[in-house]
Amino acid sequence: MVRSPRIPIPQEIQVLIAAAFVIALGFGLVAPVLPQFAQSFDVGVTASAVIVSAFAFTRLVFAPAGGMLLEKLGERPVYIAGLLIVALSTAACAFAQSYWQLLVFRGLGGIGSTMFTISAMALIIRLAPPEVRGRVSGAYASSFLLGNIGGPLLGGLLAGLGLRVPFLVYAAALVLAAGVVYFRLKDARPAPGTEDTQAAAKPVLTVREALRDSSYRAALASSFANGWSSFGVRNALVPLFAAAALSAGPEVAGISLTAFAAGTAVVLTFSGRLADSWGRKPLVLIGMAVNAVATGLMGFSSSVPEFLIISVIAGMGTGLLNPAQQAAVGDIIGNGRSGGKVLATFQMASDTGAIAGPILAGMLADSLGYSWAFGVTGAIGLLGFLAWLAARETLPARKPAPAPTTIEE
Repeated sequence: MVRSPRIPIPQEIQVLIAAAFVIALGFGLVAPVLPQFAQSFDVGVTASAVIVSAFAFTRLVFAPAGGMLLEKLGERPVYIAGLLIVALSTAACAFAQSYWQLLVFRGLGGIGSTMFTISAMALIIRLAPPEVRGRVSGAYASSFLLGNIGGPLLGGLLAGLGLRVPFLVYAAALVLAAGVVYFRLKDARPAPGTEDTQAAAKPVLTVREALRDSSYRAALASSFANGWSSFGVRNALVPLFAAAALSAGPEVAGISLTAFAAGTAVVLTFSGRLADSWGRKPLVLIGMAVNAVATGLMGFSSSVPEFLIISVIAGMGTGLLNPAQQAAVGDIIGNGRSGGKVLATFQMASDTGAIAGPILAGMLADSLGYSWAFGVTGAIGLLGFLAWLAARETLPARKPAPAPTTIEE
């Protein structure tokens, strides 16, 4: 059997992957010190938590406008502008003189974050050959994950120099990433064999049209469920559960979050390739099922080792889900169309879950207990699983290799 040659990841996408690592590393720099920095202005725990939520809230609110900008201006200008907005707002945070200044500056950063997140997805869709979208999505997610793991460690060290220092380092890193992307993607072109048009001139795929596709509807459901579970409840409830139910200290909560990330990282090494060979739908279904069941069982953990094992399994489910889910959205839009609002809506589904999940799950934990909070979170994931059962497979059919020619004598 003759195997088809492996399609390399375009250099332009490698630049985006490297930039993603820098962005995630910088985000991790400020994450550990942000609540402490907020409390330095003599505010309570709730007020410091609002600072963290402000970033996600403005991401959600600005997402539709970000999609419109993407369709009008194109991917690269919006990406670079988004990076620079986050850089300026982060630097401003370092010089904030009051809690309210810090809240405003941090909230403005969410606007830039939405811009570069959506435009990065659009660039990957436009520049990546359809046959490697899963592998590209996996590499991009791995880069972000590694940055998120290394960032808090470095941020903790930099915090020893002062709580304002990590903000300045992150701002400088974002300016550097914006400059690299500006020069390296200046002449970026779509993947070979696809339509070579500027983003602003491409036909637009509207959200209404995308909603007619069963896979896009399913992607919204799974994105919402993943935001609820992996980005919301995991960060908000896991530390509290470790302390209340397992009588464990904050170090166990930190280890559990690292265990989740480790499970995700291991699976990301191969899940993107499987999404390109098996198809998007099987990987999404398996990932949703694994994450939902593991998350639902987390609230019934009776020991620290059991809790950590379940955390690893839940992370593995996320690692299977994300590359295939993002590749499916890329298949729906395609290289030859602009889908800024479609991508914005997809991102909004995740952000909505990340905001609503901790609030509703927290209310369940207060009234009925942690087993209900994690159980309902697992049920939300199973609803995303059911949505994908009725969805179509989006992976383009591979064209058969041409038969070898023979020379007749």
